[in-house]
Amino acid sequence: MSKQPCHVVHLLYRFAAGGLENVLVQLVNGLPRERFRHTIVALTEADASFASRIQRSDVEIISLHKQPGQPFRLYPKMYRLLRQLRPDVLHTCNIAALEFMPVAALAGVPRRIHAEHGWDIADPDGSNRRYRLLRRIYKPFVHAWIAVSTQLHNYLHTAIDVPSGRLHLIANGVDTTRFRPRHDAEPIPHDFPFTRPGHYVIGSVGRLEPIKNPLLLVEAFIRLAALPEHASVRLAIVGDGPLRDQILLRMQQAGFADRLWLPGSRADIAEILRNFDCFVLPSLAEGTSCTLQEAMASGLTILATDVGGNAVLLEQGRLGQLVPSADVAAMQLALSSLCSATETGVKGLQARELVVRQYGLDTMLQRYAHLFSGV
Repeated sequence: MSKQPCHVVHLLYRFAAGGLENVLVQLVNGLPRERFRHTIVALTEADASFASRIQRSDVEIISLHKQPGQPFRLYPKMYRLLRQLRPDVLHTCNIAALEFMPVAALAGVPRRIHAEHGWDIADPDGSNRRYRLLRRIYKPFVHAWIAVSTQLHNYLHTAIDVPSGRLHLIANGVDTTRFRPRHDAEPIPHDFPFTRPGHYVIGSVGRLEPIKNPLLLVEAFIRLAALPEHASVRLAIVGDGPLRDQILLRMQQAGFADRLWLPGSRADIAEILRNFDCFVLPSLAEGTSCTLQEAMASGLTILATDVGGNAVLLEQGRLGQLVPSADVAAMQLALSSLCSATETGVKGLQARELVVRQYGLDTMLQRYAHLFSGV
């Protein structure tokens, strides 16, 4: 009798466009079908357009429609669901999902794995005492912990006291075939509004939420665009979220709305990245940023805030510029320098070489496969 595939239930707060969610799509699509099957459970909602990125027809996606507040009312429902699904592995992502680990233990889930992908605006640096206490309380119910960056690994080991034998550093992976440098005469996305090489396109990709701090980039761009020598600069911010209207309003107030492209959430990120001249990551906090890795794999010039795992990815500034978080003047000055540079592309190619060597998608998939299998 053939062995049944390992059934992994992935539990997360919301299944919609984002770095963590993109990692789940990579896992579901990339892990061997004969060895693993998957169910995705979103505590709140699952976005249908984002869910269409799943390439397997046997994946069930369940939304629990959790309301704001404590999760206790969902415990009985989660217990019944896990008893029904009978997973071999429960894979939770970030602290909202971690709170259901005791329920999983009670439901008899034999292997329980928790991944930390980064912090949110309520705890941008991991110092929140309540969240630290919660992680310590739920720690006995977790068999293995995953950290996606060195900073998160050190935090879990030192602040949460996770034993080294149960702690795994697995950086996010990149499909370096899909994310690659631009070829000559390559077509641009059909609705991309800027011209090449007439415009210098500064781009960013991410959720339009406070923790991602897109308004820092907007303010720096406004200062830059006001300078006559930078009349050709344009700004593209790809993503969606609650700050979208504020971004558009601020650019309108500054008189630069015609220099902004705000297309919302997109599935053709690889093609869009290849039409940027410079990629900017203005976040207040990060784990290992998927979009930063993808921009590096695309050979772009990089500017990022010096938070989380960004400095490690960029080798402390060797592969891209780092600026202090929330410093508009520093970001504007760095952007001005990049726009005026006569020699570009060398750091971008070196950054791509690093991603190919250390952050390939196959490496990440292999490590998750071992962990899910209990190896």
